[in-house]
Amino acid sequence: MAKTPSTPAVRLLRERGIAFTEHPYRYEDRGGTRVSARELKVDEHLVIKTLVLEDDAGKPLIVLMHGDRDVSLKALAREIGVKAVQVCTPEVAQRHSGYLVGGTSPFGTRKAMPVYVEASVLDLDLLYINGGSRGFLVGIKPAELMNTLTVTPVHVGLGLES
Repeated sequence: MAKTPSTPAVRLLRERGIAFTEHPYRYEDRGGTRVSARELKVDEHLVIKTLVLEDDAGKPLIVLMHGDRDVSLKALAREIGVKAVQVCTPEVAQRHSGYLVGGTSPFGTRKAMPVYVEASVLDLDLLYINGGSRGFLVGIKPAELMNTLTVTPVHVGLGLES
């Protein structure tokens, strides 16, 4: 992929003057962060997945999580003060975000949604996150992530410890 995809995420980052690097890779259906990390030759912990969820009232939200970790839905519900949260179906996630699953970016979403980030993501020197298209990640510093989005740090990760 020689040309950067013109996605709402890329347009937003450029409009705001946010520094990012472009990382196209060969997308594999259902490959997730394992495949993108392998293709980019980076630790999967640095690849951040963008998950679209809904709370018990049906309100959408985004969680940013290390690729090698899962989200504790119970812990997330407790931290954000709702009864329950659940992962959206691909169709519902696309309706909320405007992106196809596998290409979901937290930048330039169709609907404004609260964004929660695993706190340890903010300790990374550089992270790789979806740029709004399947097979395309952007490299960005956590400070730039925080300058672009209003994020709330949470401690809801399950899996490997950093």
